[in-house]
Amino acid sequence: MSGVLHDDYVPKTRAEKWVERRLPIISLIHGFVTIRTPKNLNWMWIWGIILTFALVGQIVTGIILAMHYTPHVDMAFASVEHIMRNVNGGHMLRYFHQNGASLMFVAVYLHIFRTLYYGNYKTPREITWIIGVLMFVLMMGIAFMGYVLPWGQMSYHGTSVITGLFGAIPFVGESIQTWLLGAGAVGQPALNRFFSLHFLLPFVLLGLSIVHIWAFHTTGNNNPTGVEVRRSSKEEAKRDTVPFWPYFVLKDLYALAVVLAVFWAIVAFMPHYLGHPDNYIPANPLATPSHIVPEWYFLPFYAILRAFTGDVWVVMFVDWITLGIVDAKFFGVLAMFGAIAIMALAPWLDTSLVRSGRYRPMFKWWFWLLALDFMVLMWVGAMPAEGIYPYIALIAATYWFAYFLVILPLLGVLEKPVAPPVSIEADFAAHYDPQTGGTKQFAGSPAE
Repeated sequence: MSGVLHDDYVPKTRAEKWVERRLPIISLIHGFVTIRTPKNLNWMWIWGIILTFALVGQIVTGIILAMHYTPHVDMAFASVEHIMRNVNGGHMLRYFHQNGASLMFVAVYLHIFRTLYYGNYKTPREITWIIGVLMFVLMMGIAFMGYVLPWGQMSYHGTSVITGLFGAIPFVGESIQTWLLGAGAVGQPALNRFFSLHFLLPFVLLGLSIVHIWAFHTTGNNNPTGVEVRRSSKEEAKRDTVPFWPYFVLKDLYALAVVLAVFWAIVAFMPHYLGHPDNYIPANPLATPSHIVPEWYFLPFYAILRAFTGDVWVVMFVDWITLGIVDAKFFGVLAMFGAIAIMALAPWLDTSLVRSGRYRPMFKWWFWLLALDFMVLMWVGAMPAEGIYPYIALIAATYWFAYFLVILPLLGVLEKPVAPPVSIEADFAAHYDPQTGGTKQFAGSPAE
């Protein structure tokens, strides 16, 4: 057997048969909602619906906000204030949109770390994982362009710093920077371009999301054990799975309700908590903030960018062997983008034959250290680049690369994993008590 299991659709009424013969949309929807999903999925499998809801919410609120926004350097800040004060419900629309970006990044980071822990990126899901990484990069681009639009102090000067990174590319950097900004500095052409792209790219992200969902519905969903659904017979496959509707649909909707309760509490009572005070001041090219800080979801990679300064030995060595072509600034840019690109190579860097981290004792320690390392990078990215902070950032950035380039390949050779269960049904029976309707005691990791 191959492919993904779902209940067969048979049109019953004349209208269904008429539609199905001309456009099989009903069978497509039926196949989606009845797709058979591994029965042992835990609560870390809820982030897909959170991301879907957040993306649709961002698109809808973004369209409404665009109706009242003026992409002009002299009126952008005032138009945002107009939305907040004069448009009916405008303040809630903006707060939803502003904090919705944070919701998306909370969900996507948890989604990524779940994938890294349970080995969802391994065969046959490599393309699904790469599409996901591309979606993450696109999310970061959309969020950056959206942060420019209020045209506050941090928007303006943060844009100058980030777009200035492209100028570090040897030979063609200045041309790329000018092409990106539409001028020699941040101004009206840049605001026009970023507004247009911020409006357009979410629809591209939505299209990629559909491809992403299609990809894992083709290969089948992974599960906490990493054991594939048995396909030697249809009966065995059904014992490992349950229909997506109603079981996981209701579970996802319950999780969505809980997350939205927290989200709406933030939107209603503390909408500015994650913002920076300087961005509530109109942009002034002549007054630079004392400490430029990007949004919190950029901080880990911003810390990596700043970690590799000219006095780091590897930077000095690369600068020497390239005759000054790759200087400290360009090295930092490469490190920042490389920290994201290296995640896309995880399916080939992870040499272990066991998919799930649940059964890899050594891997667990290194993985949780990576999660802590990510939090350290996020914290140090918000700190000034002085004192002890650059050293902490350098150590944390070094571990990020060492985890993917050194630790993952070596663990596949050195580690002795625990034998996973023989089937998903066996794992489900070991953790679920049909008599009480509850779960049995399980000595696993905190995420499980």
